[in-house]
Amino acid sequence: MLARRSLARVVAQPAALGAAPVNARNMATLREIELRLKSVKNIEKITKSMKMIASSKLAKAQRAMEAGKSYGIANKEVFAHVPSDKPTPNKLFIVISSDKGLCGGIHSSVSKATRRALNNETESPLAGSSANDFTVDANSPIVVIGDKSKAQLLRVAGQNFQITFNQIGRDIPTFADAASVADLIIQSGIKYDSVVLVYNKFVSALSYEPAAMEIKGEEALKESNAFKVYENEDDATKDLAEFSLANAIYAGLTEAHACEQSARRNAMDNASKNAKDMINSLQMQYNRGRQAAITNELVDIITGASAL
Repeated sequence: MLARRSLARVVAQPAALGAAPVNARNMATLREIELRLKSVKNIEKITKSMKMIASSKLAKAQRAMEAGKSYGIANKEVFAHVPSDKPTPNKLFIVISSDKGLCGGIHSSVSKATRRALNNETESPLAGSSANDFTVDANSPIVVIGDKSKAQLLRVAGQNFQITFNQIGRDIPTFADAASVADLIIQSGIKYDSVVLVYNKFVSALSYEPAAMEIKGEEALKESNAFKVYENEDDATKDLAEFSLANAIYAGLTEAHACEQSARRNAMDNASKNAKDMINSLQMQYNRGRQAAITNELVDIITGASAL
C-alpha cells in the first residue's frame, strides 16, 4: 500500500523546470510536415494554372505555325536547287530561343545544336547538307534571339556574338518581328556566305527536335551556276536574299514558339504530377506521425491511470 502511494506521488509530480514535454519533438515534426504540405499544395495550384494557360496558347501557336510554315517551305524549294559551287565556311548562325524558362530543355537543345555545328561534329544539324555547305568556320558570327540561349552560348562562343535580341516572341510572332530582325542584321554589315537558322522543329504536341535551315546570301546566289541560268538584275538578287531571310526567320519564330508552348505545357503537367505524388507521400507521413503521437498520449494516460 505504501509503495503504491509513493508511486502515485511520483507520477503526480510536475515536470522539471525547463524540460520539454514528451511529445514536443513529434509535434514539431508534424508542424513542419504540415507547413511543407501546404507549400506543395500551393505549388500544385500554380503549375496546374500554368498548364492550362500553356494549353490555350498552344492552340493559337499551332495555327500561327501552320501559316508560317508555308514561308519556310517556299525558301527550302528555292535553295534546294541552288547548291553552293564552292565551300562556304563563313556562316551566320541565327539561334532562335526565347526569354522565358520553365519549358524543359527547349533552349539547351538549340544551344547544343549550334555548338555541334561550330565544331563540325557528325551530329551537326548541317550533316545532311552538301560537302561545300557542311564545313563551318569556328569563328562564324552568331546572332541570338532570346536571353536563355544567349546565356548558354555566351560561355563557349561569346567571342562570336554580333547581335542579340530579346522581347521577341513573347506573344505569337508576326512577320513584322521577323522583318525587323532581318533589317537589323542586314544593316549591321556582318559578312557571311550564308545564313544558318537554328530552331526547334515541331514534331508533335509531346516532342520536338533541333533543326537548321540554310539561306543563301546575295553573293552566294550570284556565284551559283544554277542561279546564273536566270538573267536577274543585281537589285532582284539582293531583294530575293533579303526577303528569303525574313521569310526563314518568320517560319523559325512561329515553329519555335509552338514548341515552347508545347514544352511548357508538358513541363507543367509533369510538375503537377510530381507535386501530387509528393502531397500523397507527405499526407501519409503526417497521418502516421499524428497517429503515433495520439497513441503515445493514450499509453501515458493508461499507464498513469493503472498506477493509481
